[in-house]
Amino acid sequence: MSVSIQTEDFDVSTELQALRAGDLRVGAVCSFVGTVRDDGTLATMELEHYPGMTEKAITAMIEAAHQRFRILAARVIHRVGVLRPAEQIVLVAVTSVHRGESFQACEFLMDYLKTQAPFWKKEQTVNGTKWVDARASDDAALAKWGISGINSCNT
Repeated sequence: MSVSIQTEDFDVSTELQALRAGDLRVGAVCSFVGTVRDDGTLATMELEHYPGMTEKAITAMIEAAHQRFRILAARVIHRVGVLRPAEQIVLVAVTSVHRGESFQACEFLMDYLKTQAPFWKKEQTVNGTKWVDARASDDAALAKWGISGINSCNT
């Protein structure tokens, strides 16, 4: 189980190799990479977090995934600071013996991360600066796991 909150970019291949290194039980690796998207108006997105609290919350999310699914390992990297369109924001990666558990755990972690992790996003657009609100679709995605979005934050 590994969580990193960082300003620097990450190399997906290196992270996946490290996640499965030395574990011959691994039969599946599932990963999700989120990037900054642009609707034609975005200049930058700034992500802020609460150091210490954020890592603790994500670690609890991974522990919840371990309880729900038969996963072997999980890695979450989330970037903070000022990001530009097309840059990587987040990596969620999971290993398991079989693919089904990896797929489910990866989706669960991303759904949980989108609504429960203490991150705040501010976008600089051609129309000015705005804080990004949580979306109802993110809460709905979390609800399918039987969890209500009581602490809605954004990722």
